Amino acid sequence: MPKESPESDTSPQWHTLDADEVCRLLDSSAAGLSGAEAGSRFAAYGPNLLSSPQRISPWQILLEQFKNVLIVILILAAGLSLFLGHGVESAAIAVIVGFAALLGFFQEYRAERALEALREMAAPTARVLRDGEELEVPAQSLVPGDLVLLAAGDRVPADIRVCEAMNLRTEESSLTGESRAVPKSCQVLAGTLLPLGDRSNICFAGTTVSYGRGRGVVVATGMATEFGKIAGLLQTITTEKTPLQKGLDRVGILLARAALLGVLIIFGLGLLRGEDWLEMLLFAVALGVAVVPEALPAVVTISLALGVQRLVRRHALMRRLPAVETLGCTSVICSDKTGTLTRDEMTVRSCLAAGTWYQVSGAGYQPVGDFLQDGSPVLPPEPLLAVLRAAVLSSDARLLGPDPDGQFRVKGDPTEGALVVAAAKAGIDARLLDTESPRLDEIPFSSETKRMTTLHRDARGSFACVKGAPEVLLDACSRVRTADGERELSDAAREELKEAARRMAGEALRVLAVARRAGGREDAERGLTLLGLLGMSDPPRPEAAEAIRTCREAGIRPVLITGDHPVTACAVARELGLLREAGRVLTGPELETLDDRELDRTVSEIDVYARVAPAHKLRVVAAWQRQGQVVAMTGDGVNDAPALKKADIGIAMGITGTAVSKEAAAMTLTDDNFASIVAAVAEGRAIYDNIRKYLMYLLSSNLGEIGLMAGTLLLGLPLPLSAVQILYVNLATDGLPALALAVDPADRDLMRRPPRDPQHGIFNRAVVTLMLVGGGWSTLVNLLLFALALGAGKPASEARTMTFVSLVLIEFFKAYHFRSDRASVFRNPFANRWLNRAILWELVLLMCVIYLPLLQAPLGTYPLPLRDWLIVTGCALSIVPILELAKWFARRGSLGDLS
Repeated sequence: MPKESPESDTSPQWHTLDADEVCRLLDSSAAGLSGAEAGSRFAAYGPNLLSSPQRISPWQILLEQFKNVLIVILILAAGLSLFLGHGVESAAIAVIVGFAALLGFFQEYRAERALEALREMAAPTARVLRDGEELEVPAQSLVPGDLVLLAAGDRVPADIRVCEAMNLRTEESSLTGESRAVPKSCQVLAGTLLPLGDRSNICFAGTTVSYGRGRGVVVATGMATEFGKIAGLLQTITTEKTPLQKGLDRVGILLARAALLGVLIIFGLGLLRGEDWLEMLLFAVALGVAVVPEALPAVVTISLALGVQRLVRRHALMRRLPAVETLGCTSVICSDKTGTLTRDEMTVRSCLAAGTWYQVSGAGYQPVGDFLQDGSPVLPPEPLLAVLRAAVLSSDARLLGPDPDGQFRVKGDPTEGALVVAAAKAGIDARLLDTESPRLDEIPFSSETKRMTTLHRDARGSFACVKGAPEVLLDACSRVRTADGERELSDAAREELKEAARRMAGEALRVLAVARRAGGREDAERGLTLLGLLGMSDPPRPEAAEAIRTCREAGIRPVLITGDHPVTACAVARELGLLREAGRVLTGPELETLDDRELDRTVSEIDVYARVAPAHKLRVVAAWQRQGQVVAMTGDGVNDAPALKKADIGIAMGITGTAVSKEAAAMTLTDDNFASIVAAVAEGRAIYDNIRKYLMYLLSSNLGEIGLMAGTLLLGLPLPLSAVQILYVNLATDGLPALALAVDPADRDLMRRPPRDPQHGIFNRAVVTLMLVGGGWSTLVNLLLFALALGAGKPASEARTMTFVSLVLIEFFKAYHFRSDRASVFRNPFANRWLNRAILWELVLLMCVIYLPLLQAPLGTYPLPLRDWLIVTGCALSIVPILELAKWFARRGSLGDLS
């Protein structure tokens, strides 16, 4: 059994130790480990891989599908139907059961690939020093104490304490949420609870070196790395059933009990009347089978599948069908910032040149936008153009594109990319500028100097361009560019410029100063002339603010959770309207000091979480869930994966998202558009409504059938329907209209309702009342019709046929009524074209059953004369004013809502 890697809860905090002390603790040296020592440690610690949990066999997954209550009931129903000699119905039920089980199997079989995707992000090879020689070895062979060499483009193979850094920067947004490349150094850092994003002397496994080079000692491998800890969190999270699945389980148990009770009552009443016990048993079992909505799994699956197709057109892909419905009762959306609410593309947004402020419109890497002065577009004046030209010349990034889709991308550092894009908006061609002023030399950026200097030559001679941190560069400037030319930079003016830079930083902008000087390398970094300041940030998506407003109208609480700096997170949240006046901001270290009970008390007050780790995101999601909320979590990085899997509905970004986040999530946005979530929520609500309409219609119809059977037995009347007629009504007449309700158009007020409480089940009081009123009235009308027909001396077959037709027509009228539990049936009654077609088809079948001699014998029907039709139609129409009256009371609020 391999022993625990040094990076554990009890191990040293490597970022707080000097690099030499780290090497001493790990018994390493400047020459690296010896080959023999590396082999010994490999045997002790095991391979540098992410372990996977014990896999469940496909057969186990398949058998799990048959533990669903409704599936068990339907299997029993299929067996009973076969016993009764109804082979067609038995086969139909078996097909439905098989389809539902196979669908669930394929969903779950694919659902646990998140860990495999995480493993794929590991680096395949690594360059190490062993026995003083540089070797390229498989990354999985790395052990704690190995000395690893890093260069631009490398995937970091393990958690590494930096010992040497030459302009080293890593791209770690997928782990920490930081939207820009992070400079790395070997300096000792204070604070044992320092967030990952602030541990600038650690390179984390799975991140990428975007610039420079360095070396460091491995302090953690495999499951002990920060990636490994995320993998461990993924393994501990179990996927909960959706509210719909829980609700359908409750309905299934209720229906099973109702069917059993109905069978016993009908069978008992028949025996008390002296009916043949075998005939009554077959009749009672047929009625019990009719009570069970065998098409329910098919209706749910069809509703969800059609919803998935509509979501594709709205740029959302679903991995698990039941998750579509979960969207409908989402009450909290915990959103990542980088790439979700923002574009994950650094953009220059503010400039100060020659004492004048300019705002820059446009977002991302598209070179489209204006320069605004006091809110009005202006042509960039020469002082501003001078700032942009010097910024481009001192940058290595380049703008590429457009691609066939019209998109641009940046090659190089994202911050430098923002400068190149801003220059392009001003009409500056970086390639032409490089040709006119070729680079002769450079003094690269370092964490110590905090600036980058490039040397050029043009027709007027040699000159240097410098960009860097304002507090450093301003001290190196002796002159400043103004609208009237250059002038001396006084101490007062220098302080004013520093204060301007601080104000920009307070607005969550990353600020760079840009300067220039004529001459060669020896004087390139002193006596500079300041050209201006540039402020940039990762801008919010323009459609995100509207989406957040829509969420609030729909009763959904948006919450921002990010690994980014609190100042940046708050600025974005305020700009989007996400941070309320009374809302709180909490950082990861502050969250560490709260236990679960304290977090539960304050979670509803917090709008923004900043500088958080993956475990923190998980805690926030769990805290909301403990409040009874249905939580959606959006994200695109590896750091989001555990929370995506834990949430009731995980939503990954399709463009910027990692494979890990997509596999952990239930839904992926193909356009990375936060607004697409709102459309998905509306679709989820519509799907749930339609499933409820189906159940409301079907159960009300079944209540009418059971009530009719029980009533005739209690009144001592003959049986009003044959067992075959009951099965016909259940399978044929209920089937197509019920399926049509599953694709009913969404109600107009769908997104103005608060989220429904998943704890209250599928039915509210208005729905239950409508079902009881509809079923009760159907029972009463058909009992009277059957009794009066017999009393008028009509043959039993004619009386049965009149009752059979009346029951069918009442159910047709109910189908239109149950398109809404509150709105009048006369409000756009024929909007559902599928329902119109289903009813028309069923009417044709009904005529065939009554008038075709081939079908009259097996179904026991009688060819009704016109007078009978008038009576039957009048009886059926009576359901319309009764249900309208019930809805009127519901709209007046006399029937409170349980959901």
